[in-house]
Amino acid sequence: MENRDVPPGPYRATKLWNEITTSFRVGMPLRKHRQHFKKYGNCFTAGEAVDWLYDLLRANSNFGPEVTRQQTIQLLRKFLKNHVIEDIKGKWGTENLDDNSQLFRFPTSSPLKTLPRRHPELRRNSIENFSKDKDSIFKLRNLSRRTPKKHGLHFSQENAEKMNCEIIDEDQENVADNREISQKDVEEVWRYVILIYLQTILGVSSLEEVINPKQVIPQYIMYNMTNTSKHGVVILQDKSDDLPHWVLSAMKCLANWPRSNDMNNPTYIGFERDVFRTIADYFLDLPEPLLTFEYYELFVNILGLLQPHLERVAIDALQLCCLLLPPPNRRKLQLLMRMISRMSQNVDMPQLHDAMGTRSLMIHTFSRSVLRCAEEVDLDELLAARLVSFLMDHQQEILQVPSYLQAAVEKHLDYLRKGHIKNPGDGVIAPLPTYSYCKQISAQEFDEQKVSTSQAAIAELLENIIKNKSLPLKEKRRKLKQFQKEYPLIYQKRFPTSESEAALFGDKPTIKQPMLFLRKPKFRSLRY
Repeated sequence: MENRDVPPGPYRATKLWNEITTSFRVGMPLRKHRQHFKKYGNCFTAGEAVDWLYDLLRANSNFGPEVTRQQTIQLLRKFLKNHVIEDIKGKWGTENLDDNSQLFRFPTSSPLKTLPRRHPELRRNSIENFSKDKDSIFKLRNLSRRTPKKHGLHFSQENAEKMNCEIIDEDQENVADNREISQKDVEEVWRYVILIYLQTILGVSSLEEVINPKQVIPQYIMYNMTNTSKHGVVILQDKSDDLPHWVLSAMKCLANWPRSNDMNNPTYIGFERDVFRTIADYFLDLPEPLLTFEYYELFVNILGLLQPHLERVAIDALQLCCLLLPPPNRRKLQLLMRMISRMSQNVDMPQLHDAMGTRSLMIHTFSRSVLRCAEEVDLDELLAARLVSFLMDHQQEILQVPSYLQAAVEKHLDYLRKGHIKNPGDGVIAPLPTYSYCKQISAQEFDEQKVSTSQAAIAELLENIIKNKSLPLKEKRRKLKQFQKEYPLIYQKRFPTSESEAALFGDKPTIKQPMLFLRKPKFRSLRY
């Protein structure tokens, strides 16, 4: 099935719903089935629907290979509830659907959802108070030649210190006296610069359909940029907004498992599951997701950049968007992503679920705590899972403080102070990020690079096992034997001979003695 891109804009989740339901309705195979001694035409079983939709979602770049079979069943239940499908007797409106041989069919009515229209008066009022000159923020005259196409881009900082000579001449003398910069001016510059960078990175001509400028609170950005630890985690002045001490202790316990210094209490069988359940209950009980309800449309629109050739663009866009969060939310997001990223990569982590791996469990458990809409949206779970998966893999880059943003703001304030510009939103004075085009590769080259990257990661895992001095010798032998069984080629490349393997443990290579050669006796004939 063709994977069509849904362009950025409002109500993107609804557009994705319409795309998936249309693809399912057009592509799902229909045939005759027999049930209770009766034949039914143009229908399908629930199991067949799960198989087909599961493959469709995993191949769709908006959702990706992290989609689970259980999530596919949940989506089909929503299809039944919203009359995208109905059972063979025409019943719908419930979520009574399982992965079995129950028969379903498509109704004659259209499954598409209508897009709500924004009232033009409300839309105008949301913008007019932010800036008298709307074009200076959203439709910049000097930005059109800098705005790249959406495909094949990567971020570059090499021109970050170059100034725009077309706008200002540094050699001019008798510059106007320095003017006083108010706190309001500083805040407006922060708001202005981050919106310009976000618009440039996303490659859109306008941000007004994605984010309301009133939602950008400069105080949050300034706090998130400056009040950080040496690891880049936000430090809160008001400790009442921080995570409770018992939650922090539990998160440190699992993040550093099994070498945690905070948990001196004796453990028991199932201890780590109880600790994980405690953390999950806290985040699931939060009244609002960590990315907040008001930024839902913004993050959902960035989800459409989450493709291999646009990975760098998605990282840079998410890096800026996460700076918009209230400081307590950003801190909780940072600590949560650090914990689940470490847990999913920890080979010593005990099994926390009987039927689900650690990575899948992390995504399934915390996705709704990170992203969801104020009004229940049918694709919330799949969209949130896709975003959490990407955040886990790139949390260190996305949640760090971008140094180029601070430099751009200081440059802009300097020109405002010297009188080169009169208002914080005038002109494109601050150096903007530049983009260059990537070389497009074939699908075969992409698959080869993906395999080589995966093999490099597995080889690195082998090296970690070899160099881990805290592992007992018996445990190290067991892990290496298991690794050899799972990845024989990589293991053989690391240990090409028995001597190289024996050198790791200080043993002498085992040389098998040649088997005794017994000469077959000659039998003589009994005849003389």
